[in-house]
Amino acid sequence: MVFFETFCTMIKENMKIFKKVLESKMKIRFHDCDPFNHLNNSRYIDYMVTARGDQLLDHYGLDIYRLARTKGIGWVSAQTQISYLVPAFLMEEVTIQTQLLYYSEKSLLFEASMWEQDKSVLKSVMWTKLVHFQLATQKSHLHGIELMQLFAEVVNPLPEPVDFETRVKHLKQPK
Repeated sequence: MVFFETFCTMIKENMKIFKKVLESKMKIRFHDCDPFNHLNNSRYIDYMVTARGDQLLDHYGLDIYRLARTKGIGWVSAQTQISYLVPAFLMEEVTIQTQLLYYSEKSLLFEASMWEQDKSVLKSVMWTKLVHFQLATQKSHLHGIELMQLFAEVVNPLPEPVDFETRVKHLKQPK
């Protein structure tokens, strides 16, 4: 209920439309790099998921960690597709954009893209399917009405259905 009250307050006070594509910057750290000073492949996922969690809190007031602690609900990864295009280097500041592409009563599909700081070069693209999960029962769980309302406000579906590889090719094209 706290989330819903926060969500309603944000709408009433700001009377603004939520951004659909969220963006933040992160610096590539030494402990996340391989011996060549490239961001380790598995850490791309960590950076993008961390950025998404921070963005949800900053832009929508959705604290996924508090939901897990107080309500025993969260999301688990069901599938991740990632394409590594250009290395991210030690101490480089990157821009990470995320967006919700699809939602249902039990699942979400979000996209994350990592860019050079000025967004001139695409470094990586990821699609992750998440399943809503009840920690007590260890089973999938229906999204509540408050979450479904939020998802309806922020979903940013692609103009036409495409597979992951086609989407990566489209994003790589110069703008």
